[in-house]
Order: sequence, then C-alpha cells, then structure tokens
Amino acid sequence: MSVLALGIMAGASAQETEHKDNLNSKTSWLKAGLSAGIPVGNTAQYSSFAAGAVVNAQMMANPHLGLGLSTGYTHYFGKNGGGDFGAIPLGALIRYYSHEPGLLIGTDIGYSFTTNIAGSSGGLYVKPQLGWNNYDWNIYGFYNHVFANKGIGDLQHLGLAVTYNLRFD
Repeated sequence: MSVLALGIMAGASAQETEHKDNLNSKTSWLKAGLSAGIPVGNTAQYSSFAAGAVVNAQMMANPHLGLGLSTGYTHYFGKNGGGDFGAIPLGALIRYYSHEPGLLIGTDIGYSFTTNIAGSSGGLYVKPQLGWNNYDWNIYGFYNHVFANKGIGDLQHLGLAVTYNLRFD
C-alpha cells in the first residue's frame, strides 16, 4: 500500500510542478468540520454513538490529487453505564477529486492517541472515505479503524462528516 501511495505522489508531482509551486486559495487550504458515527465491531459493546471534530491541512499536488495532514477528536459516548472515551488522530491524508463539484475518494492514515481507556495509549489508524465535494464543502462517509488491541480493543465506527474549506486568501 505504501509503495502505491509513493508511486501516486511521484506521478502527481511530475505532472504539474507549476500547480504546487503556487500556494494560493486554489491549491492549499484548511478543512474544518464535524463528524458523527455509529460504533461497530467490538466498539459497539462499549459505545452507542461517536461524534467529533475534523481539521485537515491540504495542498493540491495537481488538479485532482490532494495531500496533507489530518487531525481532530472523536468522542465515544459510553454505553450501559460505561465511561466515555476518545481518540485523537494525527496522520497523513490523500484525496482524489474527480471534478469540482464531484466525487472524492481518499484515506487518512497515521497514529491515533486514545483517551480514558485503561491500558491503551492508541494505535495505528486508517480512515477510508467516499463522498462529494465542491469549492467550499466536502460531505463524505467513512470507516474509521484504530488498531489498539489493548484496553477495550480496536476502535471502529462508520460515520458521516461535513467539512468547510478555509482558503488562504
């Protein structure tokens, strides 16, 4: 998977160097938004709902490929008298945009720190996404999986997120 990502990035940088050299409102921005989801797998035993904030910094490598950093916070609401817990991801993002407006396909991958889970500090996470974008908004469905294996085990949820593009003008 990492070989594929490196190949995509190398090809993208070779295609349009002038596009990435001009940092402006059309090539780089912050994305800020909210997410909501339903815990699945083992996580559903401990949580009934997940809600969070999303913050991404993205630069377009070419008109269709975005690369950047992703962070935020997901709060898992405890179930059956259990306590609430959370996850703070820190990762890289890759996005493919078919057109504007149009389809977006992407993923985040990195490390997610966990909060309020005895015996766990976090683990590798992956968050594939499929959705729609335009100049200002992104709306997408996602699957988030934190490979924790300690405490309550892996954290997993299916969700929907909406982000707004904050442009550098």
